[in-house]
Amino acid sequence: MPNKQFTWRALWALTIPYFRSEERWSARGLLLLIVAIALANVYLDVVFNEWNKFFYDTFESGNYAEYKHQLLRFSWLAALFIILGIYRLYFNQMMQIRWRRWMTEQFLTKWLAHRTYYRLQLTGGKTDNPDQRISEDIKQFVGLSLGLALGLLSAVVTLASFLAILWTLSGSYEIEIAGMAIEIPGYMVWAAIVYAFAGTWIINRVGRPLFGLNFAQQRFEADFRFGLMRLRENAEAVALYGGEAREHAAFRLRFADVATNWWALMKRTKLLGWFTYGYGQLAIIFPFVVAAPRFFDKTIKLGDLMQIASAFGQVQSSLSFIINAYSTIAEWRAVVERLLTYQAAMDAAASAAVAQPMTVERAATTRLTADDLTLQLPDGRTLTQPVTFAIDPGETVLVSGPSGSGKSTIFRALAGIWPFGRGRIRIPADAKAQFIPQKPYMPVGTLAEALSYPEPADATTEAAKRHALMDVGLPALVERLNDDQNWGQALSPGEQQRVAFARVLLKKPNWVFLDEATASLDTQLEEKMYALLCERLPGLTVVSIGHRPALARFHRRRLSIVPGREGAMIESSPIPA
Repeated sequence: MPNKQFTWRALWALTIPYFRSEERWSARGLLLLIVAIALANVYLDVVFNEWNKFFYDTFESGNYAEYKHQLLRFSWLAALFIILGIYRLYFNQMMQIRWRRWMTEQFLTKWLAHRTYYRLQLTGGKTDNPDQRISEDIKQFVGLSLGLALGLLSAVVTLASFLAILWTLSGSYEIEIAGMAIEIPGYMVWAAIVYAFAGTWIINRVGRPLFGLNFAQQRFEADFRFGLMRLRENAEAVALYGGEAREHAAFRLRFADVATNWWALMKRTKLLGWFTYGYGQLAIIFPFVVAAPRFFDKTIKLGDLMQIASAFGQVQSSLSFIINAYSTIAEWRAVVERLLTYQAAMDAAASAAVAQPMTVERAATTRLTADDLTLQLPDGRTLTQPVTFAIDPGETVLVSGPSGSGKSTIFRALAGIWPFGRGRIRIPADAKAQFIPQKPYMPVGTLAEALSYPEPADATTEAAKRHALMDVGLPALVERLNDDQNWGQALSPGEQQRVAFARVLLKKPNWVFLDEATASLDTQLEEKMYALLCERLPGLTVVSIGHRPALARFHRRRLSIVPGREGAMIESSPIPA
């Protein structure tokens, strides 16, 4: 559902930063240029309105010379109108891409800062599909905001320009009520106002449900697209399970939400269409019906009638801005809601990161220490009792315990990414630590970039990369360093884990933390990987998390996680050589 906390102040806070940013002068200048062109268009409308009178009067007077003059005048007015229209679109698109680029950079920075992207994934909530919010919603927000703002500006200026014209042209109209003659000055103006405001009131009643429907439609579309993307990323696993029928059923359910909401949107749009199209068609003939009596009693000429009709159309169209743009406003409102809720969620996650009671800090110490460390789950349940432990440099430590006891959570806490808990973790200031998860991340790109991740590809030489691939037993990849593809799908889980060890050899850390980093390797390859670490990186501190009993022979101390009713405890014991 849409955010009930939507306010114009929140919208202002979302919109104005770009025009106060480091790009403020170019942004303001470009906006002023677009506004100037829009105002010039309004001026041309005024000139065309006047031209209508002169042009149609030539038919009534039979003045052929004046007729040709007005045709010539029309040609250069039309040429100017075309030039302004083209450059209005061009500069509008320029403004959109510049504003969108700036907003995208701001949202990406917030999303990645304090590992907000990770925290939002853990807590869930209203932050569905951040990819769509950053890519599609910002694009739509910028485009729709510019379009509506310029449309409103044009409507206001057009109204101010044509109101006096229509008031002067329409003159007075006398009606009789209960035997009394009442004269209405500028009666066409009052007719336009009554017509437009009545239409606005009705359309607001008819179209209000579109706000919620548009909001829901964007979410359902994004959920469906995300499901398709997940299948593509996990194609092999689904194929091995034979999960096609299950995935198909899930896609049907997600698309059913899309279709159901779309039908509701269609019905409401159809109902809105009945009114807006009828309102628009009636607006064409309405000024002629109202002004015709004065034409037939010879008070005004044909040119005057056409000018009145044109001026009435401009005034009525300006007053009917909300009616004409209602569907666009509904779509824009839904986009704004999504961006505001997403921004609020990111701000809340960033504030929680700064204020979290568990701290991970670099300190002037030689050992890693955890003091009164209590870990919790996102729902608030306690995972561990307050525990204290230390790891000296050069040690090889195995963290073991039953599944679900919190081994990987301790790994995340030591890495500084787990936000739920209390206590203090101190890491030596000179520690060059590297954390290796069970499923290494493989960016899309060249293999050289994957090996150097997260540093750029030129952080290490090609020769070093080739040597590392040979060391970890991947000679077939040596000649593929410049191949560009999705390595997360091209390589098997075991090959990906060996690429992760190649990264360690290339980066040369002095502390390495491995979370079941050899789970996809056989015993011989596992032994080879640990032997490589000891051989190539003497003095390396190794902290491993795993289930396999065979891992014990590569370590000299064990930290055992012992589950308890009030949370797990950690016990330290030596491992015999």
